[in-house]
Amino acid sequence: MSATTPTTDAPLPGAGRLSLVRAGLELRQFLRERDAVIFIFAYPIVMMAIFSTVFGAADQGSAAQGVEVDFARYFLPGMIATGVMLTSFQSLAIAIAVERDDGTLRRLRGTPLPAVAYFGGKVVLTIATSLVQTAILLAVAALAFDVALPTDPGRWLTFAWVFLLGTATGTVCGVAFSSVPRSGRSATAVVTPVVLILQFTSGVFFAFYMLPAWMQTAASVFPLKWIAQGMRSVFLPEEMVVLEPSGSWQHGATAAVLVAWLVAALVVGVRTFRWRRRDEG
Repeated sequence: MSATTPTTDAPLPGAGRLSLVRAGLELRQFLRERDAVIFIFAYPIVMMAIFSTVFGAADQGSAAQGVEVDFARYFLPGMIATGVMLTSFQSLAIAIAVERDDGTLRRLRGTPLPAVAYFGGKVVLTIATSLVQTAILLAVAALAFDVALPTDPGRWLTFAWVFLLGTATGTVCGVAFSSVPRSGRSATAVVTPVVLILQFTSGVFFAFYMLPAWMQTAASVFPLKWIAQGMRSVFLPEEMVVLEPSGSWQHGATAAVLVAWLVAALVVGVRTFRWRRRDEG
């Protein structure tokens, strides 16, 4: 009677490690799409350059106790905010819809890879690209447009939590919204107009205090307005707070709105996320 040695399957790595492995794959795939890389990193810089060239050294702070701020400095916060929204909400909503349409999600669902590792990879990719994009934008603003960056550590602390919370909210909203497009081909047409409308109404391309009251109220429902306002509190002189409709930076309201959107999108995403196309049931 021969003895047999029992065999056991090696346990899978933990979710954290699998998320990092998946993030590495996501990053390599992202870098292969050179058009997407150029667009994501260059868009905020190009838009700031265009508006700064067109409007020149606009006196955005004449109403704020005589403080004068040129156009590049005034709209840098909006460019950072829209960059966060592009790399989180727009990129994820489109990319996941495409992966669902071409069968990538269905095939992944049939592997031992846990769902949390797939989403973890997306989160790591989003944070990494957002950090690089923002760092490039700040460097260009300082070197090419002579924008004075904050020296107060408290302002950079505000920047950190607004950036991280805004990125997290945009990421979760992007995952939830990815179920809206009916196909990968229609994803760009569905997602992009949403982002464009929010950009024009949230103080990204135009001074928020100059927008009609009804537009300010409508924009206040959505995260982009609050990310932009939080960033203005970091990069603009304190005297310019009087130009805000509320007369304050509203840090508490910013955190509350972003957290509310994050939680709501998480609940909706858990209930509506699909691994298969609609026609596959």
